[in-house]
Amino acid sequence: MEKQCSICGETKPLDGFYNHPKMPDGRQKRCKDCCKAAAVENWKASRERNRAYDKQRFQRPERKAAIGIYQKRRRQRFPHKDLARTMVGNAIRDGRLIRQPCEVCGDLKSQAHHDDYYKPLEVRWLCFVHHREVHGQEAVPLVSKAAA
Repeated sequence: MEKQCSICGETKPLDGFYNHPKMPDGRQKRCKDCCKAAAVENWKASRERNRAYDKQRFQRPERKAAIGIYQKRRRQRFPHKDLARTMVGNAIRDGRLIRQPCEVCGDLKSQAHHDDYYKPLEVRWLCFVHHREVHGQEAVPLVSKAAA
């Protein structure tokens, strides 16, 4: 069975629509792609409000405790990654490794990226934006202090 999206007008199979118990056919009137696009736009439109909320939320003791638990589990699951990060930090501190500009754009504020965590001191230097791109994530630009 198929359904037409009320936003883009495309006809798609029912599994292309999210479930909605109050609709006659049990599916939303917008397709999943249109729902996702609307969610992204909504997030971008209320970015500052979301940031303020997140900043306040991360100060709560229960959130700090949850973050600590998450970090501990992550370090236990991926000890080689944690060791590699620690080794890079120590090497930078001791002067054995010098932070370089981003290899893509030349930004001086760069991060160490490991292509192979089993070679901990073999890193590529990337700025925040390009590091996120390498990992397939969208980099959210930071608001300048003057604009905040």
